[in-house]
Amino acid sequence: MEHADKQFVDPKAIAPQEAYERMKQGGVIVIDVRGPDEYAKGHVKNAHNIPADHIESRAGSDLPDKNASILVYCHSGFRAAAAVKTLQGLGYKNAVSFGGIIAWPYEIVT
Repeated sequence: MEHADKQFVDPKAIAPQEAYERMKQGGVIVIDVRGPDEYAKGHVKNAHNIPADHIESRAGSDLPDKNASILVYCHSGFRAAAAVKTLQGLGYKNAVSFGGIIAWPYEIVT
């Protein structure tokens, strides 16, 4: 269960600030694992929407490079952490969560 007032902390996650710096440097794929309706209301710039329940089925076609640097987020961090675990299980070497959009202090686009 997600809590809007408290961000889930994944010990393997990176801070939003580190994710932002990696995005500025380029060469990363940003994945929003929230549902399409949540994504449409506002998301991190250049983020691709792959809902958490579709990660396993879409990873091969949407994320062909298993060595790519992949940054994953959701609303509070729970779904992102689960998606990263799924991606790692599928052989993705550089997938990490940066938690939830509720803790994202930067620009949100619609």
